[in-house]
Amino acid sequence: MTDNQENTDAEDASPSGSPTLPLRPPCDRLPCHKSSVCSRSYFVVVMVFFHVYIINVIALLFYVHYSSGQEDASSSSDAPTGGGQPQRSEARRPSPSKPDFVRDVSLTRIEGIRVGHVQKVSLVPGRVHEMKTLSLKPLLFEIPGFLSEDECRVVMQLAQLKGLMESQLMVQEGQEELAKELDLSPEEIFNLLDINQDGQLQLHEILTHSRVRDGIWLTPENLREIYDGLKADKDGDGLLSQEEFRLLSSDAFQRFLLERGVKRSQLVRNSRHTWLYQGKGAHRVLQEIKERVTRLTRLPAALVDLSEPLQVVRYEEGGHYHAHHDSGPTSCRYITVLFYLNSVDGGGETAFPVADNRTYDEVSLIQNDVDLMDTRRNCDKSNLRVKPTKGMAVFWYNYLSDGRGWVGEQDEYALHGGCVVTRGTKWVANKWINVDPDYQRQARYQQLVSQLPDDENDDDLPSNADVQNPSIHQDL
Repeated sequence: MTDNQENTDAEDASPSGSPTLPLRPPCDRLPCHKSSVCSRSYFVVVMVFFHVYIINVIALLFYVHYSSGQEDASSSSDAPTGGGQPQRSEARRPSPSKPDFVRDVSLTRIEGIRVGHVQKVSLVPGRVHEMKTLSLKPLLFEIPGFLSEDECRVVMQLAQLKGLMESQLMVQEGQEELAKELDLSPEEIFNLLDINQDGQLQLHEILTHSRVRDGIWLTPENLREIYDGLKADKDGDGLLSQEEFRLLSSDAFQRFLLERGVKRSQLVRNSRHTWLYQGKGAHRVLQEIKERVTRLTRLPAALVDLSEPLQVVRYEEGGHYHAHHDSGPTSCRYITVLFYLNSVDGGGETAFPVADNRTYDEVSLIQNDVDLMDTRRNCDKSNLRVKPTKGMAVFWYNYLSDGRGWVGEQDEYALHGGCVVTRGTKWVANKWINVDPDYQRQARYQQLVSQLPDDENDDDLPSNADVQNPSIHQDL
């Protein structure tokens, strides 16, 4: 036996003489090495994500810091320098001259519900008034007993004490100067008057223009007389062609009326009126009426305070006011409150020709020589008439809502007039609440007023209507 064989036998025998187990191959130790490799890979991936996260955070901090630095630089460039002069960037980004006001005030609008609906209102302590809906177009209400008999008497006496003036003057001379200022050709004037653009001027198209410009209420019969006197309608069809119109001078109608003379009954309005101040220092009755109006309309007191004074009007027998709108493009009378200071013996109703009509068409107001706006002839054809009763008040909205709690479009159905007084005298008072359709302008005006000293004389303060219209207390 060789030495190699002895060694092999020795290795195969255990000390106890039993055979020994075979040795593990070297590959059995590899799992330990694989586990270490996996742990290191996982650590590397985690560290990569961590560094990416840190880098993103640092980048975000740099971005915020850089943006803040730009804003600071911009602010410092806009700020005055040590010498008090602004930097050039101010010219590139001018600040607004008029700040915008947040809409924190809305105009409360009373619901009419339906015609004939009656709701209770509390206007004076210890008494409840009834307010009845008269129409929905316009939104119109009546309140019996709004004024007491004593209050009606005091208002009429105060108006007489101050003195009443003619509500409308007769036709005045000086039409030549107006004609010179009218820089329009006859063709341009014709096209403006031709409402339906049919190439002919109908009677109602001429009448509408004459009433607005001259304040003269011509009837179709009056107009035919003028046509005959001026020999304007050559073919006698009651229509003016462009050729016939061109032969007339721009003041031909006015000249004819001056030569013939104009009666008071031919004026748009035949009455006398005055204005009564309702602010601080005014008669107690006048101030209480203003406060009652504020509670009735549920509008902010500042709007009522800054509105026009109380207008008192007297109509003698034969007095009238043809149908009109209280508000116009230069003066926004959002609400009209009309008070009857006496009961009229005959006539004098307040007429609403197109109240609750399905549609409104200005041209259709004059059809077949029936003029719905003529309150001397056709008051009985109006859709709604309110009989004057002492102490009663009626009020209506002259404008719709804009849907956001402010003034919207004018309500054409608010057309109204005073029927001719056939017997006795008629006394009324008007309280108009003026609201500027431009909310920002209204807010600026109220802010201006609020900054005035408390002892400022209210007589020197223009009303809200005066700010919109340079013609103070325009009678519309």
